[in-house]
Amino acid sequence: MDPRRKELGEFLRAIRQREAPEAFGFPAGARRRTRGLRREEVAQLAGISPTWYTWLEQGREVSVSADTLDRLAEALKLSRSERNYLFDIAGRRDPRGSTQDADSVPDTLLAALMQIDLPAYVLGRTWDVLAWNRAAADLFHGWLNLAAPEGAPKPNLLRFVFQHPEARRFVVDWEARARRLVAEFRADCRSRLQEPALQRLVAELSQASPEFDRYWRQHDVLERQGGERAFHHPTHGRIRYRQMTLQPVDQEHLKLVLLMPAE
Repeated sequence: MDPRRKELGEFLRAIRQREAPEAFGFPAGARRRTRGLRREEVAQLAGISPTWYTWLEQGREVSVSADTLDRLAEALKLSRSERNYLFDIAGRRDPRGSTQDADSVPDTLLAALMQIDLPAYVLGRTWDVLAWNRAAADLFHGWLNLAAPEGAPKPNLLRFVFQHPEARRFVVDWEARARRLVAEFRADCRSRLQEPALQRLVAELSQASPEFDRYWRQHDVLERQGGERAFHHPTHGRIRYRQMTLQPVDQEHLKLVLLMPAE
């Protein structure tokens, strides 16, 4: 049996058996031989065939669509983590991913960001810079330290690197860094290439920057890693940092980027 199908079936069964029937509008009843919902009840809640759902729990070779997974997730009242896990082990993209994971920075993360003395910022799904601290504003002078007009789009890391007039001078070894950045972005959004916002950003950058267009067409893929980052600051001169990227467990689409002085 395919291990992923086996895990999918066992996961659904475990979720089903932990739920109280009365929480879903079914009578608890003394005639239930096992705890939790019956398979027929889950199928009823999700609007699918009881036989087909039984096969899914048994790990059989049945095709399951993203729409069906969505209905199962809603029917079983899965948490965000459980929903993500369900779609991951089924090998499907969550159709509600873009709305569930909207770019918003939790208050706790925002408060922590403002307490960090190092340059630090938070990236969203399409690498908009959603929040940053004073040290980051000082480092990215002429970009993050400027007040944006009301209604203007959020600052975006890719737009900065490929469209800001000072980026090529500011980023040391711009060509190598820019090429790697595009490869990291492609890897980061590999499961979301059909999202309209992402497609609009890629189209905009491809038209505005021949370099971005060339790098994007190369289809290089690299995981976002740490390492040295160097900048030519207009006031502080050449500055070197070690970059670290962290992701909140409950909002994995966000990235907290820290820049620590290099020794």
